Amino acid sequence: MTLEPRLVEVRKNVLKQNDVLARALRERFREAGVLAISLVSSPGAGKTAFLERTLTLLHTRYKVAALVGDLATENDAARLARSQAPVQQIITGTVCHLEAAMVQNALDGWNLRDLDFLFIENVGNLVCPSSYDLGEDLRFVLLSVTEGEDKPLKYPTIFNSADVAIITKSDLAAAVEFDEVLTRRNIQAVRPGIQVLKLSAKTGAGMPDFLEFLERLHPRSHRAAAVAK
Repeated sequence: MTLEPRLVEVRKNVLKQNDVLARALRERFREAGVLAISLVSSPGAGKTAFLERTLTLLHTRYKVAALVGDLATENDAARLARSQAPVQQIITGTVCHLEAAMVQNALDGWNLRDLDFLFIENVGNLVCPSSYDLGEDLRFVLLSVTEGEDKPLKYPTIFNSADVAIITKSDLAAAVEFDEVLTRRNIQAVRPGIQVLKLSAKTGAGMPDFLEFLERLHPRSHRAAAVAK
C-alpha cells in the first residue's frame, strides 16, 4: 500500500529536476540565437528520413546540427551524418525517452553560437516523451500516412503538447487509402489551431513549404523583418 505514493513522489521529483534543467537549456538556446526543435513520433513514422532531408537542404544556407536519441545503436546518427551536419547520438539504454540532462550532456563541447538550428530527435514513442521538456523552442509531432487516421485520438497527450503536426510519407497516401481530411480533423480535435503540414522526405513534396516555414520561425528572420521596417 505504501509503494504507489512513493512512486508518485519519485516521479514528481524527477520531472521537477528535468524542468529545471530544461529551463536552463532554453535560456542557453535563446542567448546563443539558436532555434531548438524536437521531433517526436512513433517508431517508423519517418523521423530520421525527414530529418536527414531537412539537414541536407538547410545545410547550404544555415548552420545546423542534430542530437538523436535511441535505446541502442548509432545507426541513425551515422545516417544523419551524410547530411554533412554535426550529429551526436544519445544512447538511452532502457529509457524510452530523452531527458533534459541527456541533452545537456550531449551538448558538452559544442558552441551553440555556431548554430542557427538544432534538431533533437527523440526516441520513437508516443507516450513518455510528452512528459519531458528538453528545453526546445518548438516540438514537432510526426504522423505517417501508414499509421492510421486515429493516432491523434489514441495518443492525445503527445499531440496536445506539440506545436506543429507533420504528416509524413505522403507519397504512400494513395496506396494505403489515407484519409487526410479525417486525420486533420482528429488532430484539431485534440490540439485546436495547431499548424499541420504534409510532406514526403522521399520525393521532396512539401519540403520547400516546410523549409520556408522553418525560416520564418528563426529569430534571425524576425530581426531582419524589424530592420526592414
